[in-house]
Amino acid sequence: QVQLVESGGGLVQAGASLRLACAASGRSISSSGMGWFRQAPGKEREFVAVIVGSLGYTSVADSVKGRFTISRDNAKNTVYLQMNSLEREDTAVYYCALARTSSTSYYRRGDYDTWGQGTQVTVSS
Repeated sequence: QVQLVESGGGLVQAGASLRLACAASGRSISSSGMGWFRQAPGKEREFVAVIVGSLGYTSVADSVKGRFTISRDNAKNTVYLQMNSLEREDTAVYYCALARTSSTSYYRRGDYDTWGQGTQVTVSS
């Protein structure tokens, strides 16, 4: 069974950068779909970014395009979310998730069956 552990969250000022990490254990994620979602207080959990397959296809939400980048280190079995030019609206708990092996879409919560515990990102103005 795969376990996911996020790290790297914190409190930063607007305009700063953070890099989140999601370390996987249990099996290799090098050919899997790995996503980042976030959930702000009182809001639904929303898609942020995904990296898929051995070729590392990536996609990010329009709200973070140009600021956030997802990447993967196969040797460390870890996925990263580089977040630049952070805004107050980015404040949320960030979760990484492993897509179902049968998934052909990667933008919905239901496309994933394994989740990390989340890491808090707070951006102050």
